[in-house]
Amino acid sequence: MSTTSIRKTPLLQVRDLTVTYAGGAQAVRGVNLEVDAGRKLGIAGESGCGKSTLALALLRLLPAGTKVTGEILLNGEDVLAMKWGQVRAVRWAGASIVFQGAMHSLNAVHRIGDQIAEPIVLHRKTTQAAARKRAGELLEQVGLPAARADAYPHELSGGQRQRVMIAMALACDPGLIIADEPTTALDVMIQAQILRLIEQLVSEQDLGLIMISHDLAVLSDTCDRLAVMYAGRVVEQGPASEVYERAHHPYSKALSGAFPRIGDPSSRFAPRGLPGDPPDPSALPAGCTFHPRCTVALDSCTTQDPELRMAGPGREAACVLVGPDGAVTPQGAEEARSTS
Repeated sequence: MSTTSIRKTPLLQVRDLTVTYAGGAQAVRGVNLEVDAGRKLGIAGESGCGKSTLALALLRLLPAGTKVTGEILLNGEDVLAMKWGQVRAVRWAGASIVFQGAMHSLNAVHRIGDQIAEPIVLHRKTTQAAARKRAGELLEQVGLPAARADAYPHELSGGQRQRVMIAMALACDPGLIIADEPTTALDVMIQAQILRLIEQLVSEQDLGLIMISHDLAVLSDTCDRLAVMYAGRVVEQGPASEVYERAHHPYSKALSGAFPRIGDPSSRFAPRGLPGDPPDPSALPAGCTFHPRCTVALDSCTTQDPELRMAGPGREAACVLVGPDGAVTPQGAEEARSTS
């Protein structure tokens, strides 16, 4: 076998991941994902669809009493099977998280340089002085002067604080960055700067990136692939621009249509919304969990919960209406017309 035919092991492999909170609420249900080094995966969905729970599960940051099953393979090692000492070593050094809302994640009474230096001292076993020097280098890497290391969080703008969070995530040279809504609280100009910064860092350092957002437009512009989650499951995934522009699953279409296109008056003056909310994870409806909100649901959707399956080249969708080529199946189209 030639070396060119050997497939490189993904940086991250998530296999049949299920997360059940104490009390029985199943927030993540059988999720399968892959991320390669130097690649960017976007995860989209409304609030309550399981995006942040998935992110926290990747580094075992969920509260006590939460049941997590499946596999989370980071560089081929299962995070769920690790002892706590191994998990501590993986956090920051193997993978790190940029949380939403930097002001709530930073310690208000400590200088930002000390906060960036703390994980370096802990994981790299270096001196405080060396760690502080590295903190200054990281700040410059994300576009802030090294002198800002002496500032407190309240002395920085929202965009600057988010840059500090990114610098902190890079502190121990992780292979994977998980960004959970990293630009939600920022204005559009600063949001664009932060997104370009993240893209640049991923490319230059050959990092893997998981970016979580409700905004498909942002993810399609930033990421290589896009996975859409609903009620704890991935209902569609594929190349980011294709999923955004030509979604197959009815939920993905509704989510994409909720954002007006620049230069498209029809979408601006008649935005397409989606009534209702995602279901309570502790009381999921029978059949396809999206069918109570779906405008093209069939009678069979009330009893069948379709698995994610091929829906065109590099595409997958979990919908009985979508055929293996990504088109609506003749049987599904006929039944949809008869029930409309």
